Amino acid sequence: MFDALQALPPDPILALTPAYRADPNPDKIDLGAGVYKDEQGNTPVMRAVKKAERILLAEQDSKVYVGPGGAAGFNDAIASLAFGGKLKQTLGERRVTLQTPGGCGGLRLAAEFIAQANPEASVWVSDPTWPNHMPLLGAAGLKIAKYPYYDLHSHSVRFDAMAECLSQAAANDVVLLHGCCHNPCGADLDRGQWRQLGDLALDKGFTVMIDMAYQGLGDGLEEDVYGVRLLAEALPELLLVSSCSKNFGLYRERTGALSVICRTGAVAKAAASRLAATARANYSMPPDHGAAIVQTIMEDAELRADWERELAEVRDRINDLRAALVHELRAVGLQRDFSFIEREKGMFSFLGVTPEQAEALVSQYSIYLVKSGRINIAGVNQANIGYLARSLARLLRDEA
Repeated sequence: MFDALQALPPDPILALTPAYRADPNPDKIDLGAGVYKDEQGNTPVMRAVKKAERILLAEQDSKVYVGPGGAAGFNDAIASLAFGGKLKQTLGERRVTLQTPGGCGGLRLAAEFIAQANPEASVWVSDPTWPNHMPLLGAAGLKIAKYPYYDLHSHSVRFDAMAECLSQAAANDVVLLHGCCHNPCGADLDRGQWRQLGDLALDKGFTVMIDMAYQGLGDGLEEDVYGVRLLAEALPELLLVSSCSKNFGLYRERTGALSVICRTGAVAKAAASRLAATARANYSMPPDHGAAIVQTIMEDAELRADWERELAEVRDRINDLRAALVHELRAVGLQRDFSFIEREKGMFSFLGVTPEQAEALVSQYSIYLVKSGRINIAGVNQANIGYLARSLARLLRDEA
């Protein structure tokens, strides 16, 4: 039965990590893995998470299943974080939120739900987008279409082309937007562009789905959900996928949520039953530990304040690294304008190199990055920033 199976090529991003680890070069730099790293190159457990785990260890008295929809307290907390207390109350019974195994689980659950609601729907994704969007959505049988988003030459959002393309989307198609800190380019929509997209969705009748994996890592917890709250208030329907991997550092705990806003409370009730049944058929019950940590932090004023402080420290460090990298690239004499890196948000930006140059950075300088030129800004630190800048300058000058 299995003999005819052929091995698939390794994931181009995940394959970088073992290659980096095996590299003996003491100057090696990992800019590929999509996780936050501190100045020492570690991905730490946040202070509030450690404290919440101690509370759970002392007080949790059962490991019984939480049910397909997950923990109600977590769902309420994550909805409040995304929508804010006032809007969450206004949405009332029109909103349903389910805990999922990470943001990936939320995206796949959303895809299955969309396929049930409209099997002919196309899901429009940005060009470029996070590569795993395509298999997560396409495996549910949905058609994938692309809209233009990022100009690699001007390092800016191609909003006019984006809006023109999305004006061709059919009613009841789904348009996937990045809530903030766009992966892979780091270039986000501004407030006026969010408003225009809301008007376009109302006019054309497509449904918006927002992938929000980085709330708090761009401009702030409240600032980063401007588009989410604007569209949740303005549109009759919305899907929102939330992840706690980055802003709580809960990568391996697989903690996320899917929120669905419907036209009426009655429709939301039907949606909730469908979502719960779909979750039951896919993974039965979501894991509890990460969600229990988030709920504990969000319900404790002291823990929440400490979490917000540490998240601000992470955000400020990433933004400072962006500025420092631009400064260092100027200092080594590169004439190319890299100022776009400082303007962009979140952990990722394109370095502006060709696939061949990206491969040369790996093979000649042990600087590990994706062939597209996407780099994880958090992989830069004070110890390696000079080597990174000098290596890039040497490569670009040699090819000039």
